[in-house]
Amino acid sequence: MPRDPRAFLWDIADAAADIAQFIDGQDAEGYAQTALVRAAVERKFEVVGEALGQLARLDPELAAQIPDYRRIIAFRNILIHGYASIDHAEVWRIATTALPSLHATVVALMNELGAP
Repeated sequence: MPRDPRAFLWDIADAAADIAQFIDGQDAEGYAQTALVRAAVERKFEVVGEALGQLARLDPELAAQIPDYRRIIAFRNILIHGYASIDHAEVWRIATTALPSLHATVVALMNELGAP
């Protein structure tokens, strides 16, 4: 039985909220110097990208309502497959500038669709 597409939205929102919590009180330099926080943030971005990839396969129309969803999935692939060359400044930039908008979009979709 396929997973309810709304559950993937919940996974994305939850991981995004975790990232925001992990970087709260950090600056770019502190983030770059703290391996534990970087690892946690990268892992949660992997969850975001994987959940969005699964959603895109299950419900492409719903996934398409998330701006840049293909780029988000590609970012997940970079984190997983290009782990040796991760640009911490880029991860920080995405976490602090793009992630809040993604979180807001996903929460709005969840509110519109209702609970799974």
